Amino acid sequence: MGWLIWGGAGVTLLGLAGLVGCIVAVSQARRAGLDETALRAKLQRVIVWNFAALLLSALGLMMVVIGIALG
Repeated sequence: MGWLIWGGAGVTLLGLAGLVGCIVAVSQARRAGLDETALRAKLQRVIVWNFAALLLSALGLMMVVIGIALG
């Protein structure tokens, strides 16, 4: 079950990288000085990526836990 643990760790790291990317995107959007509607549109797009990255990270952690439980 080692492959499940390491695979889950990799998936978790991909999700974490996505979350960091969302933080960077929001930070850049706030520094760009956009008006409220443009900022709101940008944030709505980032929220979708944020949820996807969070889901990916959670699935990776589930894979790790299942790998540990079965191993």
